[in-house]
Amino acid sequence: MVAPVPPGAPRPNNQQYPGPPNFYPGSQGNSNALADNMQNLSLNRPPPMMPGSGPRPPPPFGQAPQSFPQHSPAYGVPQRGPSPMSRPGPPAGLARPGAPPPVSQPAGFLSNVPLNRPTGPPSSQPPFGSRPSMPGGPVAQPVASSSGFPAFGPSGNVAAGPPPGARPIAFGSPPPVGSGMSMPPSGMLGGPVSNGHQMAGSGEFPRGTQFPGGAVTTPQTPYAQPPSGPFPRTAPSMPPPATFPGAPHGRPAVSGLPYGPPSAQVAPPPLGFPGPMQPPRYGMGPLPNQSMTNIPTAMGQPGAAAPGGPARIDPNQIPRPGSSSSPTVFETRQSNQANPPPPATSDYVVRDTGNCSPRYMRCTINQIPCTVDLLSTSGMQLALMVQPLAQSHPSEEPIQVVDFGEGGPVRCSRCKGYINPFMKFIDQGRKFICNFCGYTDETPRDYHCNLGPDGRRRDVDERPELCRGTVEFVATKEYMVRDPMPAVYFFLIDVSMNAIQTGATAAACNAIQQVLSDLPEGPRTFVGIATFDSTIHFYNLKRALQQPLMLIVPDVQDVYTPLETDVIVQLSECRQHLELLLDSIPTMFQESKTPESAFGAAVKAAFLAMKSKGGKLMVFQSILCSVGVGALSSREAEGRANMSAGEKEAHKLLQPADKTLKTMAIELAEYQVCVDIFVTTQAYVDMASISVIPKTTGGQVYCYYPFSALSDPPKLYNDLKWNITRPQGFEAVMRVRCSQGIQVQEYLGNFCKRIPTDIDLPAIDCDKAVMVTLKHDDKLQDGAECAFQCALLYTTIFGERRIRVTTLSLSCTNMLSNLFRAADLDSQFACMLKQAANEIPSKALPLVKEQATNSCINALYAYRKFCATVTSTGQLILPEALKLFPLYTLALTKSVGLRTDGRVDDRSFWINYVSSLSTPLAIPLVYPRMISVHDLDVKDNEGAVLPPPIPLSSEHISNEGVYFLENGEDGLLYVGESVDSDILQKLFDVPSAAEIPNQYVLQQYDNQLSKKFNDAVNEIRRQRCSYLRIKLCKKGDPSGMLFLSYMVEDRTASGPSYVEFLVQVHRQIQLKMN
Repeated sequence: MVAPVPPGAPRPNNQQYPGPPNFYPGSQGNSNALADNMQNLSLNRPPPMMPGSGPRPPPPFGQAPQSFPQHSPAYGVPQRGPSPMSRPGPPAGLARPGAPPPVSQPAGFLSNVPLNRPTGPPSSQPPFGSRPSMPGGPVAQPVASSSGFPAFGPSGNVAAGPPPGARPIAFGSPPPVGSGMSMPPSGMLGGPVSNGHQMAGSGEFPRGTQFPGGAVTTPQTPYAQPPSGPFPRTAPSMPPPATFPGAPHGRPAVSGLPYGPPSAQVAPPPLGFPGPMQPPRYGMGPLPNQSMTNIPTAMGQPGAAAPGGPARIDPNQIPRPGSSSSPTVFETRQSNQANPPPPATSDYVVRDTGNCSPRYMRCTINQIPCTVDLLSTSGMQLALMVQPLAQSHPSEEPIQVVDFGEGGPVRCSRCKGYINPFMKFIDQGRKFICNFCGYTDETPRDYHCNLGPDGRRRDVDERPELCRGTVEFVATKEYMVRDPMPAVYFFLIDVSMNAIQTGATAAACNAIQQVLSDLPEGPRTFVGIATFDSTIHFYNLKRALQQPLMLIVPDVQDVYTPLETDVIVQLSECRQHLELLLDSIPTMFQESKTPESAFGAAVKAAFLAMKSKGGKLMVFQSILCSVGVGALSSREAEGRANMSAGEKEAHKLLQPADKTLKTMAIELAEYQVCVDIFVTTQAYVDMASISVIPKTTGGQVYCYYPFSALSDPPKLYNDLKWNITRPQGFEAVMRVRCSQGIQVQEYLGNFCKRIPTDIDLPAIDCDKAVMVTLKHDDKLQDGAECAFQCALLYTTIFGERRIRVTTLSLSCTNMLSNLFRAADLDSQFACMLKQAANEIPSKALPLVKEQATNSCINALYAYRKFCATVTSTGQLILPEALKLFPLYTLALTKSVGLRTDGRVDDRSFWINYVSSLSTPLAIPLVYPRMISVHDLDVKDNEGAVLPPPIPLSSEHISNEGVYFLENGEDGLLYVGESVDSDILQKLFDVPSAAEIPNQYVLQQYDNQLSKKFNDAVNEIRRQRCSYLRIKLCKKGDPSGMLFLSYMVEDRTASGPSYVEFLVQVHRQIQLKMN
């Protein structure tokens, strides 16, 4: 008989599990394996011959896919039994791309739950909102098919599934990855290698925490061919995960980290905020240690004010973004005080010493104002940017998993806050005081520990929940309504005439076919597929059938679905049928003359099939939904026709046409179905209406406009692959708690909200962020601490229910100067960006722009009036922490979402994209990064792959130059009129700019300049976790004008120049002062 293990204690067999093949959580492996980690991007370096580097070939028809061992710990978490979904991961020595931080049960921890621990629920209230039960219903009969597949009509009813709720679903397991990339034919070694049109090889781009060094590529192949490779996969073993608090924290630094190599010589940042501070009195001068940026006057400079007006501004002295410095080590707390975090866009390695990493939660001000009056005087926003599953740096310590057994984690009995480092133990450890509501609780007997002379528990350093800002608790059955559900992936493809003719259908089918190998292996993975034009076509994929059967649903007004068991089948059972079907779909419909699309009806039909399980629904749409449920009209054309009536109602085109799709989206979210839409279009699709579905279900919209069958399939494939393989959780519920005196005002992001305190997320991934605005409901005490805690209850991709608890505690202040010193530029701007995007559909555009500008001016005015009063009134004084705030505000007012000269769909997509945008990507979206390409081979960048960025001003663009600009989503390559033919030959393999094809596909040629440019593009793609759709822009044609529209420091039709804007800001501040 096996000896019992006390609850909460490390399980004896945890550390002996070797893990699944190719899975390695810690990046400690062989440095030579770094080149093998490029499995998410079609890279374009000349590939060295590496044995064992080919992709796994698809199984021949009639043969089952290769099976894998059933031992699959979740990112280093010791398993207590076989994993429900085992699958291979990346090769040894590497973290899975974008994987959540590895977690491990510390061997040295004390037992959390002795055998006499009470196991009842902590309160009578359910921890989160309950879910409604699910009705079942009869299914009507489909009619016969006239297509190439035999028609088949289901009979009977669809069995009603169990009620939905907080149930585990294991989706999105780590991708199976070979130890390298597929090999090119021998004839390709000396020629160009495609960096774009890479649909059949296994070389994809690295996302997140990945390593660019030594990447190899696959040759360009027709994307319609299935992946193949001459070499078998290898399956390196995995050593046991690191334990807490065992020997050295974190993983060893490796070259080529996404944030740069951590430097051992870098000292931690200075403690807290420098210098003793005195409250500024009205009319007093600046404090001795107050940092500020002083912009001097310059006579006769462009943008200068008229005589008698505000002082002129010297364009050579205005603040601009600098290049990122070498990585720093950031300790979240020192000497019992929170450290202000480094910029979100910089390279840093976090040491969690009590507060959470700023990657997971970041506050707009790193000291909390004691009163609402002080906050309103500052003119700044108080909000949290929460990204609970964000990717960590490879050198950071993994998040620890703590199992309290059947009793569950220790919580406050009043406010239900989770145990954290800031709860204070008293009475020799027998009681603890909640840092959120102040209630004193009895310490559970099995959790008791005596206090040391310093008043802290003696075991505080041995328990992650008492010394770390981020921890994961194993959820008990109290947090579940049902057992873990299978992973369901349903693909819905547009086969209307337009989609077939533009190649969108073929691109979607090929992308799906190639990501099948990235779906979790094993019996818990289910797939389904349907196509739609003016009717809906399901496919019976059961292995017993000789070929897939088409099941047609012609009624798009009153939608029904065939039997779920016929159309959602185990992947292992239907892989051959599915691959055959995906090959056949483009030719089956190639003669289609159906111009209509029943998008809304197709989504509803797919939902009915998925209703009992939940899952991921991925829709590929090419034209406007014109028939059936949720049919739409071309409002954009109508809006143009009625423009003479005035632009007051123009913003209504950015609102959904009606409530039909919103109602459907709420029902989808209720049953835990997450929808992602891939819009492969060349026309208007009413993005404002259809994007409601992904926004409500925790999904995402991907837009490829205008779709090109030549250049867009590689991005479509990479986007789909990253969507499936990135770290993600399912059936999530999130709540943020605050200390007394502060409360949550509003949540903004992609979610469904049914009760005031919680948000429901059918899916959440490492790229999604939620903004939480805060407000005062009482005064805070100066010098006290104010804490914030985000609790995310979710299901891992392995079907385990977890609670990720992220805690941040900041000091309170009565001093305005402290607020400006503690301001966080990235999150302040992200807050302004998200609020502007949220208001664009409901307000006139000039009002939104004015509100953003006034928000900037009010903050700078408060600083000028109360913190910098001794300086001359003729100078523009900016707080050091916010010196770039005016530049980014100007860039926001000129961005796609706030311009009237663009397409309505582009603006709607921008609004939806911003909704869940992470803080590090907020500034690049409006103030992109621009680098010069023509001199990459002669520049000495001190070993850096990327050169320093260039200011976004046309005066920095030469007619003889080539420039690359990226905003995290798109890349623009600008070619001047007089570029040297030798540079053109090296970069494009043509002697003149006129010969460069407009539908540009990035290639690598056999020269240093081409290699360095490709390396730079791949590095940017890796940093941004996006494949970047590259467009060619030439001076003198409309594409050149598109590029110049991003020069936000120039005067344009949409706003003043940067210097002129600073003059305006200065004038407004002086008017307020007077």
